[in-house]
Amino acid sequence: MKATVKGRYEVDKSSATATFAVNAGDLKLKASMTDATFVQGPSLNGLALSLEKPGSFIIDYNVPKKDVRFQFMNSARVLDKTVNLTYTHARGDNRVGIDGSVAFDPANKVSVSYALDSGNCKVKYVYTHGVLRRTVLEPCYDVSKNSWDFAVTRKFEGGDSLKATYQTSSKHLGLEWNRESKFNGSFKHCLICLCEDMYLSSGEESVYEIRINTVV
Repeated sequence: MKATVKGRYEVDKSSATATFAVNAGDLKLKASMTDATFVQGPSLNGLALSLEKPGSFIIDYNVPKKDVRFQFMNSARVLDKTVNLTYTHARGDNRVGIDGSVAFDPANKVSVSYALDSGNCKVKYVYTHGVLRRTVLEPCYDVSKNSWDFAVTRKFEGGDSLKATYQTSSKHLGLEWNRESKFNGSFKHCLICLCEDMYLSSGEESVYEIRINTVV
């Protein structure tokens, strides 16, 4: 049995999440709880169950909301390229979506997301530059909003990465600094700016995470 304990801290509030996973052959059984499960004594608040067969399907069940989300994955060969397809149905929110992606080579990938309920469609192109693939460019076009989003990520040795984003529809400019470490935990520091009429406002958000993995 593999158990994962994850602590998360955001600015002036903190939230804790614990996840327990059990491998049963090709299936993975998971139960996750948040601090809401224990803050006022043991309860079902924040409790979620999941059944997964990697690469085939995921079934998530939100216990307090009695909500089920289904996700099915498959792939097909088209013109000598592998097209990955994902079908998602969230019953509570009545959301149905189809995602497809194809990698033309190790450096170039295109993905399309389409929401059947709302008709929203997004097309994203991902380009990884360099021998070590440490620089990633991600332009994304939102068909329904007729707008572009852009993201550039630079990864460094030691688990650090910097990511800059810009949303043309909201004029939001973002900068993220992420660090992932097996020994010192992980954290994310964000700076979000609103650029409009030459006026600049900013806010900061910090997230600190610590994961402890044990195998029984």
